[in-house]
Amino acid sequence: MPHSDTSEKELERIIVAAMIGRDTAEDGRPPAAAGESLPGLGGYVEGNAAEYDRDHAVDLGKLLAFLHATQPAIVEQFDLEKDGPRRKTFLNRLQGEIARRGVIDVLRKGLKHGPADVDLFYGAPTPGNVKAERLYRENVFSVTRQLQYSKDATKLALDLCLFINGLPVFTFELKNRLTKQTVEDAVEQYRRDRDPRELLFQFKRCVAHFAVDDQEVRFCTELKGKASWFLPFNRGYQDGRGNPPNPEGLKTAYLWERILSREGLTDILENYAQVVAEKDDRSGKKREKQIFPRYHQLDVVRALLADAAANGAGRRYLIQHSAGSGKSNSIAWLAHQLVGLEQGSRRVFDSVVVVTDRRVLDKQIKDTIKQFAQVSSVVGHAERSGDLRRFISEGKKIIITTVQKFPFVVNEIGDDHRGRTFAILIDEAHSSQSGRTAGTMNETLADVDENDYEDEINRVMESRKMLPNAGYFAFTATPKNKTLEIFGESFEEGGVVKRRPFHSYTMKQAIQEGFILDVLQNYTPVACYYRLIKKVADDPEFDINKAQKKLRRYVEGHQYAIRQKAEIMVDHFHEQVIAKNKIGGQARAMVVTGGIRRAIDYFHAIRAYLQERKSPYQAIVAFSGEHEYGGAKVSEASLNGFSSNLIAEKIQEDPYRFLVVADKFQTGYDEPLLHTMYVDKILSGIKAVQTLSRLNRAHPQKHDTFILDFANDADTIQASFEPYYRTTILSEETDPNKLHDLKAGLDGYQVYDWEQVAGLVNLYLGGADRDKLDPILDSCVAVYNDLDEDGQVDFKSKAKAFVRTYNFLSSILPYSNADWERLATFLNFLIPKLPAPREDDLSKGILEAIDMDSYRAEVRSTINIALADEDAEIGPVPVEGGGYKAEQELDRLSSILQTFNDIFGSIEWRDVDKIGKVISEEIPNKVAADQAYQNAMKNSDKQNARIEHDFALQRVILSLLADHAELNHQFSDNPSFKKWLADTVFAVTYETN
Repeated sequence: MPHSDTSEKELERIIVAAMIGRDTAEDGRPPAAAGESLPGLGGYVEGNAAEYDRDHAVDLGKLLAFLHATQPAIVEQFDLEKDGPRRKTFLNRLQGEIARRGVIDVLRKGLKHGPADVDLFYGAPTPGNVKAERLYRENVFSVTRQLQYSKDATKLALDLCLFINGLPVFTFELKNRLTKQTVEDAVEQYRRDRDPRELLFQFKRCVAHFAVDDQEVRFCTELKGKASWFLPFNRGYQDGRGNPPNPEGLKTAYLWERILSREGLTDILENYAQVVAEKDDRSGKKREKQIFPRYHQLDVVRALLADAAANGAGRRYLIQHSAGSGKSNSIAWLAHQLVGLEQGSRRVFDSVVVVTDRRVLDKQIKDTIKQFAQVSSVVGHAERSGDLRRFISEGKKIIITTVQKFPFVVNEIGDDHRGRTFAILIDEAHSSQSGRTAGTMNETLADVDENDYEDEINRVMESRKMLPNAGYFAFTATPKNKTLEIFGESFEEGGVVKRRPFHSYTMKQAIQEGFILDVLQNYTPVACYYRLIKKVADDPEFDINKAQKKLRRYVEGHQYAIRQKAEIMVDHFHEQVIAKNKIGGQARAMVVTGGIRRAIDYFHAIRAYLQERKSPYQAIVAFSGEHEYGGAKVSEASLNGFSSNLIAEKIQEDPYRFLVVADKFQTGYDEPLLHTMYVDKILSGIKAVQTLSRLNRAHPQKHDTFILDFANDADTIQASFEPYYRTTILSEETDPNKLHDLKAGLDGYQVYDWEQVAGLVNLYLGGADRDKLDPILDSCVAVYNDLDEDGQVDFKSKAKAFVRTYNFLSSILPYSNADWERLATFLNFLIPKLPAPREDDLSKGILEAIDMDSYRAEVRSTINIALADEDAEIGPVPVEGGGYKAEQELDRLSSILQTFNDIFGSIEWRDVDKIGKVISEEIPNKVAADQAYQNAMKNSDKQNARIEHDFALQRVILSLLADHAELNHQFSDNPSFKKWLADTVFAVTYETN
């Protein structure tokens, strides 16, 4: 009885059979003639290994067949039928041009040989171009089995090689898991047995080299022996690595059935694959790099183009692609192809506007256009007012501007763009693209007509909506609720309308595939303990809550504490990073600080200790502007000794190994040599994800990262990362009825009447002078001043909430409300005039009355923070306003210090240090994260919030029973301790919310 063939040869046969469109494909069977008539159903013909010319790395039979069919005069002119000197000269010229320019460029642009221009590939034809369609069909796509590529006696052979018109474009090593061979074995075969000096394997000779088994695909664009870097090319499964089951065949069949089909491969060669020049990190010299799209990049660009072509302008797309996923290339490829996208006979978009803060993206888009479009003056960078208008009038198809400048630039456009369509690509979309910013974008690109005040109101409202003549493509790794609601696509689940990204490439998949590293694998918290003493004779009173915060800042910013923490950082870097040869001895560290002064303090402390250790390394400091320090003005340049714009380059060079930052280089900074991060700044939410993710960029010699955190705990960091580990979903849309509730609450205070609102708005829209507006506003301020303090706080809070929520909702609501628009406009003028309730700082002077008696920092055990493996839902944009004036609670200095030292210093506990950390950080963080308590803080008053807080605190204490029985005992049996702890935790969590 015959058995199924599970050998590697059978996998080879299956692939070839699918590509040539036959049921069988036999080993080494030569075609009837060179070129063998038309290709089969799969679009390919089977190549003959015997026709491979090893001296020039071409399939001579297929090359001649293509030239005969398309350019017979070339064959005759250079006597290519004969194996003589003229053919050899032609082949030498071809080989030399591929070595110099690369096979991608040679296929695209052809070959100049003597007086002749030789076409070597015909691209996808435009619809209706009969000649172009005929020439495209003449391209010979071939696949050859067991190709003996080597000229030496070993006769080494490849499993498969793909050719286009005789020029090799892809090589394959195949493995079969049923015979205990995997894609990893294929990778090792390339590294070990495929000599990059062989002509076929030399750089740019092929587009990519594929390692394939029946479950996974990996590729490499430049073979370097053992240093060859293979990246996954998989579809992803359950938001992670690998491929989904394929009911029709093998899991990896998508590669040869779709990606490398004639149409698919033509698209890649024309619009994606490219060779770019990059500056080498170590030598500073330019080197070439060959780029082939990853699967998710190819997939998202094709999906976006297909949807935009089908639906035209006016749609919104949110693309959630992890950090390190190559968003810059994805945006560049998308921008280039959106320019030429057509719907029938009309272009879908007249202009593409890219909003970004990254200069590198500007260069990438220009390089992309230059490679593919071959059209000059297509890209313009709009930096100043008027640039955008000029670029459009000059025919610029792609305009790049920054998030900050974009609203001001587009205000200059005027009325010249009726009937035009725009594609707006937003790099790292966050809330800066919502509300007034998005409104300005939309208003400028809209049609503008002169009408009466009522129509003017409607025009302003409509202008803030997502315009029908603009498509929005928003890219981000960490979408906020506002971003999801504006750009995400809606779907219904359980009767609730939710929103999700159009396309996602998750942090989970990026980590599992090795595109980025898991920065939470080696997370190490540092516990800090200290004792403060009173240095004044008397015992003054201070506000408790503010005093506690000031004392914490004082201790952590004390020169002694900075020095001790700097020593821990420097010692750790030398002993655990340099000594262990991380990233082949090239590892760098980032020190994240909570402010500019703290950054400068650390810079001096680290520099001094490096000198004491006689270390060969130095530090760089990064912050914005010029600041007073030590009686003198200092800047990055004055402290570092070189220009600010050189920081990113200098940190790649020795002796610089420490980058000390204050709110710089914490987002959008891609440096693969960053290995270790020392954190002395409170982080949470997206800020924590963005900051710690600076470490995740991959490098061939980078196998792990390390975080030493002086300011945060593992639970907070885990809670920050989990919403973005897999696809992020908005749990429900914002309820616009909340605006009715806010308006009713504001109306109830009678600070304004509706005649005042309508009158001011009409005056403003009519261009009235300032002195006509102020009397109306001042009369409203007078009424506001007569409210009690809680009323003032509540009114002002509700006013801000109304304006914020309306600015957001007005851009996405399918309907308009003129009263909302009037009130939002009125409140925008009124709010700045409303005085804040006077509040004396009753903690003033406390720092002059105390001193630090002791301080120590203790490095805890390194932990691996595991993230929940499920899609995360985040709540809608909070709408509620209202507030109250916090009561200031006074206590004597001695009591405040006692409480502070009790919490952070030496209590009579068996494990003083551990319990201090639990009380000061772990319990407040866990209580603050309690969902019921969060809901109460957002949706209810202080009294109800306190009730939910106490329930949450009980739950947290109970959860700590196993590890902290003594704490649980004190909480349960000591009423005074329980009250003190509850009051303290509530003050911390409620006041700071």
